[in-house]
Amino acid sequence: MKKTLILVRHATAEDQNFRTKDFDRNLNNKGMAESQAMGKWLAELNVKPEIFISSPASRAYRTAEIIAGELGVNISSINPRPEIYNGGPRAYLGAVNTVPETFSTLILFGHNPDITYFAEYLTGANLGSMKKAGIAFIDFENLKWEEVSAKTGNLSLYKTPKQVRDDE
Repeated sequence: MKKTLILVRHATAEDQNFRTKDFDRNLNNKGMAESQAMGKWLAELNVKPEIFISSPASRAYRTAEIIAGELGVNISSINPRPEIYNGGPRAYLGAVNTVPETFSTLILFGHNPDITYFAEYLTGANLGSMKKAGIAFIDFENLKWEEVSAKTGNLSLYKTPKQVRDDE
């Protein structure tokens, strides 16, 4: 059975300053608009992730909440995974490898540079650097989630908020 992993880099957040810890940085207005646009785009594609996993950092989790809202998914179903924040690509792999087999579509929200490294690790594709609120679709043929590893996936689609706006 085909599995689809949807990787989402968090949308644009407020700049870091001495008053706000990196973990607590929130989305700014641009980031909220990006998240909404990408959520609407996913809804138009009729994408239906069965499981949502997110870094618990404010900017990633809020991106997940907005996109879930656009997809008509209850935000209480978002699974925060603390290890994704600053855990490196290995933490992303651990999150994916432990997804129950009953799910075929997973959406995961995280941070650069780790999310880009992870997408490239899984597919061998060269993404450069995922843009804020960028979304990568990676397909796995005849693999269990626990079998997902280096170069086992196929990057089927990568979209940025600018590309979505330009397509309208």
